[in-house]
Amino acid sequence: MIDPAPTTSPDIGVVVGDGRGLAGSRRGWAGVALAAALLVAGCAGGRQLLAREEVPQDMNWRRVATVQDRTRLREWRTGWIDALAVARAGGDSAAIAVDPTLYDPDRALGGAALPAGRYRCRMVKLGGKGPATPAVMQGGWTGCAVRDDAGRRTLSIDGQQRYHGDLFDHDDARQVFLGTVALGDETRALPYGRDARRDAAGYLERIGKARWRLILPYPGFDATLDVVEIVPIG
Repeated sequence: MIDPAPTTSPDIGVVVGDGRGLAGSRRGWAGVALAAALLVAGCAGGRQLLAREEVPQDMNWRRVATVQDRTRLREWRTGWIDALAVARAGGDSAAIAVDPTLYDPDRALGGAALPAGRYRCRMVKLGGKGPATPAVMQGGWTGCAVRDDAGRRTLSIDGQQRYHGDLFDHDDARQVFLGTVALGDETRALPYGRDARRDAAGYLERIGKARWRLILPYPGFDATLDVVEIVPIG
């Protein structure tokens, strides 16, 4: 297991629970209310991340990924198990049980490739790191987009923590995402590999007829695992 970053950030989602259960989360609500309000504002049409300057790139993800991110990807299952254990220990089993498809680590169907186009995305942060961080944080729906450019495919996710990066072929059940996260009012993503704390690596999986998820084990902020649900607009 790796733990590449601090336990908290200024940009977190809507609180579902914490390490002391739902009752404990009420005591911490004031500390996260402002961040939650910012996330909700973003859902209603917040700042759209401007892509970093695009440059030609090797399309073999194994040659592109940093050592840290290769470790994250190898430890994806451990990340799932650890994150779910923290969520359930915090009294949030009901939040997990309400959507077993989304939270099933082995739910990865064939045909994972996400077609180019615009989508809706929703982030859930599982397994809060540290006693002051809720065990489950669920954000509202935001915009996201997949773009193709001369064989290169990029994914951009709007919100308070905005991901932008490349999608790489892996196998029929998964694509690999390598990118970075922008925070607050930042308007451009950092180049991948420049700041280990901002780098992000994960797997894109199809979990339904027109439903995908991006799993990001051991992200740089707040959680043990970020899960981004992705569905078509409309």
